[in-house]
Amino acid sequence: MEKLINISQLSKLLNLVNSKTKKPSNYILRYWEKEFTQIKPNIIRNRRYYSEKQINTIKLIKFLLKDKGMSINGAKNVLKSRINSLDDYNSYSLQAEYYKKNFKSKSKKILDKIKEIKKYGKKNSY
Repeated sequence: MEKLINISQLSKLLNLVNSKTKKPSNYILRYWEKEFTQIKPNIIRNRRYYSEKQINTIKLIKFLLKDKGMSINGAKNVLKSRINSLDDYNSYSLQAEYYKKNFKSKSKKILDKIKEIKKYGKKNSY
């Protein structure tokens, strides 16, 4: 069974959080859902749940809008152009940049965990 996360968890994962109240900005995801046909959350008991595939699509949309400063229409065009096709060089370089950023983020998390383990040592070691 595929793991699903709710809209608040996704907002926190994407760092879409109000800086003052520290509450998740779920309205951003609901707005993107209206704008991008690629976002179709599972709705269970009137709550939105997102699959891994949906999360990856939304991460790409956030990257295009927030990090690259694209407009909604620009991001829609990139998604429609089938970003995985190699014939469109600009889309391919955007995809490469997205994966590079994603890889850097995951690498940093791993390195931080390693530093933490080195600093405090293994728990319950005998």
